[in-house]
Amino acid sequence: MTEHEDLVNFTGDLYRARDSGDPAAVAKALERLDALLHPHTHAEERGLFTVLRRSREFHEHVDGLCAEHAGLGAMADEIRRGDFEVIDEFIAALRDHMDKEDNGLFPAAAIELEGPDWEEVVALTESDPSRGATATSSPSAVASARSAAIPGRSVPEPT
Repeated sequence: MTEHEDLVNFTGDLYRARDSGDPAAVAKALERLDALLHPHTHAEERGLFTVLRRSREFHEHVDGLCAEHAGLGAMADEIRRGDFEVIDEFIAALRDHMDKEDNGLFPAAAIELEGPDWEEVVALTESDPSRGATATSSPSAVASARSAAIPGRSVPEPT
């Protein structure tokens, strides 16, 4: 969830850069946003989405979110090539996507998944080379993953 908040903040930088009319400022703002977005979406697909896909009821939703990840990447590429008209659409699509995760998928995952599932989510996510980390499924990492899936709620660490 914190990464989603950071992404929202970075969209403000992208708007301001576009409004400045400075292509270098747009490139820099997009690079900063993409430096968080790409590893974030990759980690979701590698961790949480992989585990949720085991349940048939999540297939369609997870596949849709993965398609949106690809669409966001394609729009970012258009902006990189100088099509600044896409910025509004990109930001709207990003916000809509995060809303689907924050208010749909993540709360559903918090209900669906159990302790061992969360341990696997954390292990898969932390072993993702795009995140620059190694797998450590500590109790606090599992509690953090579960808390991130439940907006506004913290989940106590296992004892």
